[in-house]
Parts: sequence; structure tokens; C-alpha cells
Amino acid sequence: MTTISKRCSEMQASPIRKLVPYANAAKARGTGVYHLNIGQPDIPTPPGYWSALKDSLPDVLAYGPSQGLLVLREAIATYYSRAGISIDTDEIIITTGGSEAVFFAFMATCDHGDEVICFEPFYTNYNGFASMAGIKLVPVTCTCENGFHLPEKAEIELKITERTRAILICSPNNPTGAVLSAEELGTLSEIISKHDLYLLSDEVYRDFVFDGGSHVSTLELPGIEDRVIVMDSISKRFSSCGARLGNMISRNKDIMSAALKLGQARLCPPTLAQYGAAWIYHHLRDDYYADIMATYQSRRDLLIEEFSGMEGIFFLKPEGAFYATMRLPVKDAERFASWMLTDFEFEGETTMVAPAAGFYATPGLGLDQIRIAYVLSEDKMRKALKILKEGLKVYRD
Repeated sequence: MTTISKRCSEMQASPIRKLVPYANAAKARGTGVYHLNIGQPDIPTPPGYWSALKDSLPDVLAYGPSQGLLVLREAIATYYSRAGISIDTDEIIITTGGSEAVFFAFMATCDHGDEVICFEPFYTNYNGFASMAGIKLVPVTCTCENGFHLPEKAEIELKITERTRAILICSPNNPTGAVLSAEELGTLSEIISKHDLYLLSDEVYRDFVFDGGSHVSTLELPGIEDRVIVMDSISKRFSSCGARLGNMISRNKDIMSAALKLGQARLCPPTLAQYGAAWIYHHLRDDYYADIMATYQSRRDLLIEEFSGMEGIFFLKPEGAFYATMRLPVKDAERFASWMLTDFEFEGETTMVAPAAGFYATPGLGLDQIRIAYVLSEDKMRKALKILKEGLKVYRD
């Protein structure tokens, strides 16, 4: 009897999407569903994106270069230069979403069986990319109690073995909203240098930092310039998830040569969408970034307001991105999230959240936690959170 591969049988199902059949069934029976489970912004894609696509329509939608169109790589370099970071166009590879950038980074730095240290809870699809690449993610646990910031340096170093090739971070963080400080990045830089590792940095949410804070890119860290690989995307920054465009950046020429081979194997990233992305990077200025950051901060504040003083719920104020991971007064958050879709509604509607256990690699952690993506308008957010609170009032484990 034939079987599927071990790689796929061991791959984790997405906790973000695994409850979708329950949500679809709820909608089929007439129940409205507020989606706080997935990081899909409701902010309109900048209109100039669509205009740039129309203005760029070719007679033949042909293959593009494997590293991405030069016009987009130039636009990304300009975007970084406005932030005071110097990047050459040959240090950028356009990828099919930020997902492919992560996968390319794993493949370029690791052999089968190698290890990458990451900080849990982490973006769940890292697990899938690791399975595809044949590598092992080694978790270092962060906790609600300190806002999911990094543990002590010694605790991180305990996880390093002869198979460790890299440390993976995400700041601002999905799923927690934590933003690593300059001091934390300095500690990671010391570890990277001491143990001759790579630093893989997911910076998709770099423009969403709240309360007057700022983001420090790993591209700015001195002394490890050739050890840093940044993964990025237009999905969240420009509300363009369906464009499937990201990029990978490194000043290490060997890494970029290796990544280009991977890019050549998949031929090219989506060609037409790159013209729209180039327009966005060139034309959107500080007021756009300030407005979108303020929008998410306001939604974050609404989340805090709605849950303030509610017994049994615990989380610290998210510092960036548009996620919060919180502890609920339930034993099994996945069962609760499923129940909200199958057995509960309030005034004809219900709320969908993501169980947080799937964002941890250590078995047994996060069982009483959920991730909320505050990506809906304030009116919808308020309704969704009210429904969630009403559900918690009557739910019994």
C-alpha cells in the first residue's frame, strides 16, 4: 500500500486555517463570522497599485528575471535608503511572498538535519517551511509575563549544538506583537558572532511600531553584516496579501548566489504584480506609513479597552504588528475556538480566533491561549470582541 511522504505526514496543519471548515459551516447556516484568526488587513490596497498594473500591461505576460525585476529591486533599495539603510539591488531577491523568502533562507543556510533556533510562540508556517527544507526548529520559550521578550543570553546559548546553523527572529512579532529592543538585538548579535551562526530576521511588520517606538533592523547591526538575512513582504505593509510578493535581503554574496539558484529553479516571481509593488515603494511616503500605523495602534488600544479588567484574561500591551497572544480562562483554547463556530452565536454572529498552541513547538504550551489579529475596522472589532466575551461568559470546558 502506498503512503504519503513522512515530510507531509509530519507537517503541522495551520492553526490559523484548520478551523475554516467550521467557519464555512457556520456561514452556511446563516451565522455571520468575524475573522480575527488571520492577518488579512481590511485596509484598501493603495489605488496606485492597480493603476501601475494597468499602465504596465504587456502584449505577452512573459517570464521575468529569477531575482525579480530591476525596477522593483531599485524601489526596495530606495525604501531602505529613506530609513538610512544602504542596500544594493544585487543584495535583493524578489520572492513569491515572504513565505518563499523564509524557505530560501532555510535552504541557503542549512543542510538536511540541521537546526535553527527560534523563539516560541512563532509564526506557525515556519514549521511547514522547516519540514519542506528538512531542518529542525529548536524552540526557546518566551512568556506572556514579560510580553514575550527574549530570555537571558545563557538560556538561548543552551540550545546551541553542533547542528545549529542560525537563529530565527520576527520583530515586530507575529503572533505576539513584541518588538525586540536594541539591547536584545545586541545580545543576539553577540551570540551570532561567538558561535558563527546566521541571523534570519522576519521584518514584515517593521513599519508597525506603536507608542512612539521605533524598529531596529538587523541590517543595521554592526559586525555581523554578512551573517544577516532579512525576509520581508508587501502583504501586510501595503495590504496586498494576494499579490504574493516578498523579498530576501543579504549582504553575503554566497548566500545570494545560493538563493538565486533556488529562484532559478522556480523560474521567477509573479511578473505583473512587481510593477504595482514598485510603484508603491517609490510613491508612498511618510504620511501613508504614519496613518496605517495609527490605525493599527487605535485597534490595539480598542482591544486593551475591551478586555481591561475581565477576569481570567491576561496579556501585556502589544508593541507592534497587529497581533496579540492572550491567555484565556479555558483549559483548551482550540476546543473553545471550535465551540464558538459550532455551538455559539450572539445576535446571529460569532467570532473566529486562532488557538495559540499551534504557534508553539514545545508540546503542552499555549493550550489556554489564543492569537487575535486586530485587522478589522473599529466597529467590527468592537462587535467581534463583544461576541468573544459573551462566549467566554457561558462556555464550560
